[in-house]
Amino acid sequence: MGPPPLPAPAGRKSYDEAYFTKWYRDPRTRVHAPESVRRKVRMVASVAEYFLGRKLRTVLDIGAGEGRWRAELRRLRPEIRYVGIDPSEYVVARYGKRRNIRLGAFEELPSISLGRGFDLIVCADVLQYVADPALKRGVRHIAGLLGGIAFLEAYTTGDDMEGDLEGWHHRSKSQYRRIFADAGLVACGIHCYLTPELAVNAVELELV
Repeated sequence: MGPPPLPAPAGRKSYDEAYFTKWYRDPRTRVHAPESVRRKVRMVASVAEYFLGRKLRTVLDIGAGEGRWRAELRRLRPEIRYVGIDPSEYVVARYGKRRNIRLGAFEELPSISLGRGFDLIVCADVLQYVADPALKRGVRHIAGLLGGIAFLEAYTTGDDMEGDLEGWHHRSKSQYRRIFADAGLVACGIHCYLTPELAVNAVELELV
């Protein structure tokens, strides 16, 4: 790999239709195929329901994009109550009302009224684009909203990454783990984190 790209200046990136076409729809440039996303959602839903001991009822999706997780979750649980947050004005204008996606960035989480006690909070492929102070604040806020399991997918300096590297903040796995632990989240593997209340019922080898 070459030298790491520098973080993009604030406000430089545009999450317009062309952005989502390039990174999420076009088979030549997209980061994940639909089948891969479907498998990931099913895996996370299964882990969440295993620890909860019941079906998922409520989901908060931070950095929801066009709502790919919503579509797959509703295949599994049609009655699920889904709330999405995304900084893209294009997404909210086009899909917001139909898919319950509200305008907002990760950095703005503490100022957004969302309720509490979500069974599942998803924040997939977002955290590496967030600066340190906002990341720590946001993860603490996520922990306060959580009533079950959080899927906090992030990539580190040890990962050989392709895709959108603009605005990337390079961190080690130990840095991320420290931030999550400081917020009170308990790791159970594959990007999944439990509330302390759920973690006390886990056996030792279920936790990381």
